[in-house]
Amino acid sequence: MAEEREHAPYAPALVESMRAVGYSLEAAVADLIDNSISARARNIRVRFSPYGVPYVAIIDDGRGMTSDGLVAAMRHGSRSPNDERALTDLGRFGLGMKTASLAHCRKLTVATFAEGVLSAASWDLDVIARTEKWTLLILDRGEAESLPHIEEIVSQGQGTIVYWHNIDRLGIGEGTIDDGMRVGMVRVREHLSLVFHRYLQPDEPSFKRVAISLNEDPLDARDPFLSEHVATHKLPSETVRIEGATVTVQPYILPHFSKLTPSELELAGGEEGLRRQQGFYVYRSRRLIVWGSWFRLAGHEELTKLARVRVDIPNSLDPLWTLDIKKSVASPPAVVAQNLRRIITRIAQGSRRVYTYRGRKANDDSFVHVWDRVEQRDGIEYRVNRQHPMITAVMNALDGSDIPLFESLLRTLESLLPAEALYADMASNPRAVIREATAPEEELFDLAGRLKDACRDDEQRARLIQSLAILEPFVHYPEVTRSIIARMQHG
Repeated sequence: MAEEREHAPYAPALVESMRAVGYSLEAAVADLIDNSISARARNIRVRFSPYGVPYVAIIDDGRGMTSDGLVAAMRHGSRSPNDERALTDLGRFGLGMKTASLAHCRKLTVATFAEGVLSAASWDLDVIARTEKWTLLILDRGEAESLPHIEEIVSQGQGTIVYWHNIDRLGIGEGTIDDGMRVGMVRVREHLSLVFHRYLQPDEPSFKRVAISLNEDPLDARDPFLSEHVATHKLPSETVRIEGATVTVQPYILPHFSKLTPSELELAGGEEGLRRQQGFYVYRSRRLIVWGSWFRLAGHEELTKLARVRVDIPNSLDPLWTLDIKKSVASPPAVVAQNLRRIITRIAQGSRRVYTYRGRKANDDSFVHVWDRVEQRDGIEYRVNRQHPMITAVMNALDGSDIPLFESLLRTLESLLPAEALYADMASNPRAVIREATAPEEELFDLAGRLKDACRDDEQRARLIQSLAILEPFVHYPEVTRSIIARMQHG
């Protein structure tokens, strides 16, 4: 029979090796905030200072821990990833707080206040190197009370603070700790605003808001779906049952970029980010873990860049999604992937329609377009709409002998449409392609008057005035068009 022998890892070597797991600054801070949310915190304050003795502190008003609870939480691998967790628990491996923190600092201290008792403990890599053991430092009351911001958790009656001291990684590549912390915290703000946007701005009344601030500056939610935008298409949701749990899939088609303000476009990822950030957005207990990927079920196409799909998974399915320690990598199990592949086809068609029709549905015939999009068996054609009032007005004004020449002109324009150049320009910089100049009201009023003069009788003129609001180019200037219609009706 084989001999059973305890063979503990060499503490100094293992703890230094774990620093290379690959936690970015923003992922590390997000991991600590996970713990605060799991502790039912409603206010989470990230404080940092590069001056004097540089530090980072994450302060919350959660339940706090007892002294024994703190010692247990400081253990590497404090919980098995196979343990059943509460639905709101954002943890997984019992390694996040320690590994995420020590990836950026050499001393991690956690202070907590619960049941009227203040407790604090530290992992110090230099102490571990000196003792060659997993030496956890238990701070006495005086040491705990001298920590920065400690009065905040004491005064609120409960809470926890996670401190990073002896920060040695933030200055790498940036020259100084000051520069590294300043640049890094900009990324932290953007990352937290996105990853926790459903906590910062709950999308269901039953969920309470969590406030997160960075050096007292509150974070705003960054909704990647622009779900409140009037032009966003929210497609029907679907559910997938797997091992007794439910995965919910909610597709969105973002508005065409021409309908977005600069700030809205920035929220969607910017012009460059629109294409890169299409795909699935996987949320574990409402916390975003993976985004901007089709999981190799489809490619990143230019014409599908408006498609984004929210996928909600419970933490009970972590093993099937192969969630990693940093909660930044996940892959769908086969049964879910099959359903996602089918959903991709449906939403990709919707994205193409929105992108091609600049936010209008392909089957929406309420507008009178200048260009018609005609699907043929061998491809798609773009034709000048011969029924557009401007075209018919010109046709009516021409002598019969000139009509064939005008028709030839239209066919030539159609055949020489610079599709490849347009595609290349739109793909590289959509806003560089000028599609609509801001038309002055008098210019549009003059055009409306010319169309009115081309009408044969009063009934036709009345129909024209009534249809201006759905007629290109007037449809793109609703306020100006309403004014023009009022002037023509009373003129």
